Amino acid sequence: PGVTTAKPGSATRPLPGIAAGLVDADGNEVKEGTGILVITRPWPSMLRTLYGDDERYVSTYFDRFGPKTYVVGDAARRDSDGYFWIIGRTDDVINVSGHRLSTAEVESAITTHDKVAEAAVVAEADELTGQAIVAFVTLNAGVEGDSTMAAEIREHVGSRIGKLARPKSIIWADDLPKTRSGKIMRRLLRDIAEGRELGDVSTLGDPTVVKTLQEKAAARG
Repeated sequence: PGVTTAKPGSATRPLPGIAAGLVDADGNEVKEGTGILVITRPWPSMLRTLYGDDERYVSTYFDRFGPKTYVVGDAARRDSDGYFWIIGRTDDVINVSGHRLSTAEVESAITTHDKVAEAAVVAEADELTGQAIVAFVTLNAGVEGDSTMAAEIREHVGSRIGKLARPKSIIWADDLPKTRSGKIMRRLLRDIAEGRELGDVSTLGDPTVVKTLQEKAAARG
C-alpha cells in the first residue's frame, strides 16, 4: 500500500520483474483497452510445470501464442497510465449470434454506470441468437429499476462494448445469491434465468434472495 497511486478497482501496475501485457485474439499487442492478459518473460517464483503432466502445462499456458507468451487465463483492461483492471476469466463467455462475449466484460461495462451497485450476467437459450444475455442488476440506493433505467443501461453497455453486448433481459435484484464468503453463485443465476430446478444450494448464504429472483424471472413471461 502506498507504493503506487491507487485507482478504484485497479490492480495497479505489474510488480518489478513481471512483464505483463495484453493481446487480442490473434496475439497482437493491445496497448490500451481490453484484451487477454499475458506475461512475456519468466518471473520470480513462476509455475514451472503441472505435477506429472508437462505436456498439459505447455498446452494450457503456452500453446495459444507461442512458447514465450504465458496465457494467464484472464481478460483485463489497461489504461493510458499502464494500470490494469482484471475483468474475469476468458473462458466464461456467451455466444450471441456467433460472437463470443466475455461475461466479465459485460458485467464490468454495466457496473461502470453511475447508478449501478453490482451486476452479474449469464446466458439463456434464444431461438434467434443461440444465446442471449440476462443481467441481474442491483442499483444504488434510491434508484428505481424501471424500463427507462433498463434502456439506459443497455445503451451504456452498447456504447462501451457494442450492440450485441446489450442485455436482452435485465432483472432488478435487491441482492445477488452468494456463498457465505460473498462469492456470487452464477450457477444459480443460470438456473433462475432458464427456469430450471436449482442445483446444490448448501453454500447459499440467504435462500430468500433466490426465491425473489425466481419470481421476477418468471414474471418476464
